[in-house]
Amino acid sequence: MRITELFGIDLPIIQAPLAGVQGSTLAIAVCRAGGLGSLPCAMLAPEAIGQEVAAIAAATDRPYNLNFFCHTAPTPDPTREARWRAALAPYYAEFGIDPAGIAAGPGRLPFSDEIADLIEPCAPRIVSFHFGLPAPRLVGRVHAWGASILASATTVDEARWLEAHGADVIIAQGLEAGGHRGHFLERDLNGQMRTFELLPRVLAATRLPVIAAGGIATPAAVAAALQQGAAGVQVGTAYMLCPEATTSPLHRAALRAASGGDTRLTNLFTGRPARGIENRLMRELGPLSDLPPDFPLATAALGPLRAKAEALGRSDFSPLWAGESVAAISEESAAALTRRLAGGEQVAT
Repeated sequence: MRITELFGIDLPIIQAPLAGVQGSTLAIAVCRAGGLGSLPCAMLAPEAIGQEVAAIAAATDRPYNLNFFCHTAPTPDPTREARWRAALAPYYAEFGIDPAGIAAGPGRLPFSDEIADLIEPCAPRIVSFHFGLPAPRLVGRVHAWGASILASATTVDEARWLEAHGADVIIAQGLEAGGHRGHFLERDLNGQMRTFELLPRVLAATRLPVIAAGGIATPAAVAAALQQGAAGVQVGTAYMLCPEATTSPLHRAALRAASGGDTRLTNLFTGRPARGIENRLMRELGPLSDLPPDFPLATAALGPLRAKAEALGRSDFSPLWAGESVAAISEESAAALTRRLAGGEQVAT
């Protein structure tokens, strides 16, 4: 069954939740165009989540997706934090930053009872999770208000686990995808597959509808995924140049100049592997390193460096998330992109 039937939308396109480069405006535009707009909630305070959800509900009666992380919050390790800051010490000196004044702390919070309490009155029809699923009682709460649960799998084992633990739809996230890998059963990246290798294996291993994600940025790629049996596709990088996105000027410039070969998996910015355009920090420390503390604790120490560099027009310490399909993206409205990806179908707005 296609997601058009499952979710009551017109086009089999899900706009991937793009934490840090979008708000409700992009999600609304995609919903109005007939796709499924998504709101990334992992980096938002509860009050901000409420405001953004209210904005979507006021602007459209179409279904929308709320996305959350469900990682286990790590216990801070002073030794690892000190090692990470020591690795960054030359950069602190270069930019005149006193590391003693940088507070530690997570930049992303996992789904919780507090968040469930907040969004339950809105009864969103679709909720998605990254890094597995939350505790069974939270999965039960989401199902109880009638929502469908989507979750990312990067391996066949993860797809089977998600099916057994309450997911209704699986997002098969290939290695090409930009942003954070959704892996959660193991950290070894050697078992990760590209989208069109992973998709048929997940389809064969589960009875659930499967959405293809990773490296999909053209109508041809959308058609190929649907022909292979995907219920729909999730597209992220292609939306980052849309005017409705809040992608920064520096990030937009990097996206315009990049090719797929410019992207790397890196754990430097958050402590967890994510695909982005290579920059100075990745080149000098190596994209994958044992230096950063566990996700999401690596973020705090980089904040002042990022701010100082960006003020100078440099993206040396900025996470420039992008997938391997970055060379295929263009600047157009979210509505035009959504329709073009689906083959140019015209729908009412």
